[in-house]
Amino acid sequence: MLRTQPEDHNKATGSRIGLAMAGGGPLGMIYEIGALRALDEAMEGIDFNNLYVYVGVSAGAVVACPLVNQFTTAHMCRVFIKNDPSEHPFNPQMFLMPAFGEYWKRLKSIPGLFLDSIWQFIRNPFDLGLLESLTSLGQALPAGVFDNEAIHEYIAQIFNVAGRTNDFRKLKQKLYIVAVDLDTGESVVFGSKGYDHVPISKAVQASAALPGLYPPVKIDDRYYVDGALIKTMHASVALSEGVDLLFCLNPLVPFDANLAALTGVSKHTRLMEGGMPVVLSQTFRAIIHSRMQVSMASYDTQYENTDVILFEPNRDDPKMFFTNVFSFSNRLWVCEHAYQTIRSDLLARHRELGEVLGRHGIRLRMDILGDKKRHFSTGLQEDVEAQRAPDILDSQADMAVTAEAIEAVDAILESVESREYSEHFR
Repeated sequence: MLRTQPEDHNKATGSRIGLAMAGGGPLGMIYEIGALRALDEAMEGIDFNNLYVYVGVSAGAVVACPLVNQFTTAHMCRVFIKNDPSEHPFNPQMFLMPAFGEYWKRLKSIPGLFLDSIWQFIRNPFDLGLLESLTSLGQALPAGVFDNEAIHEYIAQIFNVAGRTNDFRKLKQKLYIVAVDLDTGESVVFGSKGYDHVPISKAVQASAALPGLYPPVKIDDRYYVDGALIKTMHASVALSEGVDLLFCLNPLVPFDANLAALTGVSKHTRLMEGGMPVVLSQTFRAIIHSRMQVSMASYDTQYENTDVILFEPNRDDPKMFFTNVFSFSNRLWVCEHAYQTIRSDLLARHRELGEVLGRHGIRLRMDILGDKKRHFSTGLQEDVEAQRAPDILDSQADMAVTAEAIEAVDAILESVESREYSEHFR
C-alpha cells in the first residue's frame, strides 16, 4: 500500500530528500531491500546512495547503513538476497546464534539466587510462601535467546574497506540510528551530537536488540534495546532535519482477515486458529502500526512544507503476514514479492505520485513500470552486462591494436625479405 501526504505548493530545485525505514526482523529487512530496488529502478532523478538524511530502526538500520556507505540497491540484492560470495558473503544464521555467553552468565547466578530465596523465606515464613520466595530465580533467565554480536562484527567487516566507514562523523550524508535506553525508556539517536562517536555497527546492533530475543547492548556503560519500542519508524528524526521529501518504508502491518476474504486472496478468517504465534504477531503489528498512524497524521500540521510518501504491504496480504518474521529460507520470493508490490503501487498511482515527485525533480520511468516480464533479478543482470561492456570494448580495442601491430610487423618482415631476395639475385 502506498500513501502520500502531498502539499499544495511548489518546490525549488535541489530538494532535500530523506529516507526513513522501520523495523520488522529479517523478513522486514528483505522487504525493504526489494522495495528499494523497485523504487531505484522506477525513479529517475534520485540517487538513493546520496540522499540528504537516512533514519533506520532495527532491521531498517541494517539496510540504511550500507546505502549511506555507497552499497547500491543492486549490490545489496546480490549480497543479502542472492548471497553473492564475491564480497563478504552474508550468512543469515548470524541472526540466530545462541547467546551461550548470556546462558553461562545466568547459570552461574543460580546457586546464589537460590540461597538468597531460601534465606528470604526463612526470615519471613509467614509473609512469603516458598514459591513466592523463589520468584527471584527469574533473574537467572537469559536476557536474550540469541547472540547479536555477530551483527556488529559483520557490519564492521564490510565497512572495513576503502571508500566506506564505520564512523558516523566520516559519512558524507547524515545517518541516524535509533535505539532505546533500557534504564530510562527513552529514545536515543545514534549519529546525533553526543552519540556520533559510537561505531555504526554497534549502533545497529543496539537498535536491532529486540527484547527477549536478543540481550541489551552495552554502549558507554548504558544498555540499549530495539528502537521500535517507542516508535516503529522515527520519521520525525528525518523531518526535523528540514527535508522537502521523505520516503518511508514500513514492512509490518496488521492483517485484515475480513478484507482478505472479500478480495479472495486468503481463506484465513479466524486468526485465533493460528495459535499463540499468530495472535502475538497480530497484536505486535497492531500496536506498532497504530502508533505509526498517529505519528503520520501529525506530520500534516507539524511539517506542512514536507511531502511524505509511505510504502508498506497491503493489509490483506497473507504472504507478508503468515511468513515467519525471522525466516530467511524464503528470502528470494519475499524480495520478489516486495519488488512487484511496489511496482504495482507505483503504476496504479503514477499520476498522483508523479505530480508529487515532479516537484522534486523526480520522474517515474513508465517503460520500467510497464514491463510485465520484469523481475528484481532482471535489473541485476542488466547491471552485470553494463559493467562487462567496457571490459568487452577494451578487449576488442586491444585485439584491434594487436592485429594492427601484427600487420605492421608482417609488412616489415616482407620488406626485409624482399630486399634480401633482390640483393641475392643481383
